[in-house]
Amino acid sequence: MKAEITEQKLRGGYYTPKPITDFITKWGINSNKISVLEPSCGDGNFIESIIERLKKMNALNEEITENLQGIEFDPQEAAKTIARINELGISNRNNLIRNDDFFNYYNQIFEENKKFDVVVGNPPFIRYQNFMEEHRIPAFEIMNTAGLTPNRLTNSWVPFLIASSLLLKDSGKLGMVIPAELFQVGYATQTREFLSTFYSKITIITFKKLVFPDIQQEVILLLCEKSKEEHSGIKVIELDDMSDLDSLDVSDLSLLELKPIDHASEKWTKYFLTTDEILTLRKLREHPKLIMSGDAIDVDVGIVTGLNSFFVLNEQTMKEQKLEKYTQKIVTRSAHLEGAIFSENDWNKNVTKQYPTVLFSPPAIPLNEQPDETKKYIHLGESIGANKGYKCRIRKNWYVVPSVWVPEAFMLRQVHGYPKIIINNANATCTDTIHRVRFLNGYEGSQVAAAFTNSLTFAFSEVTGRSYGGGVLTFEPSEAENLPLPLMGAEKLDLKLIDKLLRDNNIEAVLDITDKILLIDGLGLSKDEVSKIRNVWTKMRDRRLNRKKR
Repeated sequence: MKAEITEQKLRGGYYTPKPITDFITKWGINSNKISVLEPSCGDGNFIESIIERLKKMNALNEEITENLQGIEFDPQEAAKTIARINELGISNRNNLIRNDDFFNYYNQIFEENKKFDVVVGNPPFIRYQNFMEEHRIPAFEIMNTAGLTPNRLTNSWVPFLIASSLLLKDSGKLGMVIPAELFQVGYATQTREFLSTFYSKITIITFKKLVFPDIQQEVILLLCEKSKEEHSGIKVIELDDMSDLDSLDVSDLSLLELKPIDHASEKWTKYFLTTDEILTLRKLREHPKLIMSGDAIDVDVGIVTGLNSFFVLNEQTMKEQKLEKYTQKIVTRSAHLEGAIFSENDWNKNVTKQYPTVLFSPPAIPLNEQPDETKKYIHLGESIGANKGYKCRIRKNWYVVPSVWVPEAFMLRQVHGYPKIIINNANATCTDTIHRVRFLNGYEGSQVAAAFTNSLTFAFSEVTGRSYGGGVLTFEPSEAENLPLPLMGAEKLDLKLIDKLLRDNNIEAVLDITDKILLIDGLGLSKDEVSKIRNVWTKMRDRRLNRKKR
């Protein structure tokens, strides 16, 4: 399991900073008689904080050895933890630190109906491909028993979180360091639903600065409380960095605004908003005059070449290789799509700048039948190993890129300031850094592209897309098709004017136009409601972009 152990360490599964372990154990442990589990204790940072907290609560050494259980798969890390507890005057009697796979341990004690008052820890961050089958299978079986269906995107922290929850007593508490992916990734959808029904209270602490900057992994502190009461809501507090935990009294958490939780599959990014803002978005989503973007657009990924450096050429290379007859216009970067219309002139400007602007597109025939020019270039590709990559290797003719069709429009896959749809007037296609768009159900493309730039759609984009540590908002096609879109009055919008304003970097002027026509006149919203919606967008956008600067 060396690959897993390495990734655990790199992803922070072991070396949790002491301000965090101290805070979580202080929150979770309020008695010297309670039982505590640490399911992935690594070299013992959490274990040390647990013991220190229990001693502060006047627990005797014998009570600690009786009530504390740490699990660690790596024998070397387990030995480090044992050495640390010995320094704190605690022996490893009763196998307090157990060298075992957590899911194996779970299956043993679950049969015995053994439960804990508190579970704390930082579960390992192991992607599916490194999550060895002998550990993954029992982990996923545990998720199945809880009614969840993991898939090939499910990271190891998810079954750790679910199994730990199932080991809690009826009034138990769980405090864990979890990737911020919990808020937004699709594979955590069922996990969010599980948490929202399993626990009566959830508090989430986030940080503006990265806790683990060396790995660019944004994390949150997930604090969950179980009781027989129905779920009372969710609380979110955002700190500047983990040093602020020192001045945060755990009793202050009860004073935080309680936000109504949605038990559906919505992402939790919205909980950075106020209750009033959350309820406003929920109400607007049900507005009878709104459609979902998927009713008007079909969004598909761009072309997957297998090796852009070989297949996507600039003008100079194209001419040197005499491939003018065997290319297709292409766009390779979102930055090359400046406004709301991509014209022939825009493509020519990219050519002049020597951007990669054409796709090598030889005839779909055997190599020995290829024209001399394409045959020569294909041989060049084979000499540099272009044909050996997986995407090329699985093709009938490795040099023929599949699914080369020209979309009616483009849509940004990765967004900095705001999402947009760009009408394709240059007869170009695009790589998979950009999405391809077709218009559906008779909707006029220019009207849809113009209407897409409005405060309401922008606000929902921030809670529908996914943002990690770098400030970029990313959309999968299914997410791009799941945005509320106002089209009442869209025929009154001037796409050419919007295009000019976007090129001038004047998005506020665009929104002043579109919000008046689409939201106030079209949907019947008040100016105050529109102002609130735009503030939601700017708040979420600025939070995302500010993370990049840090």
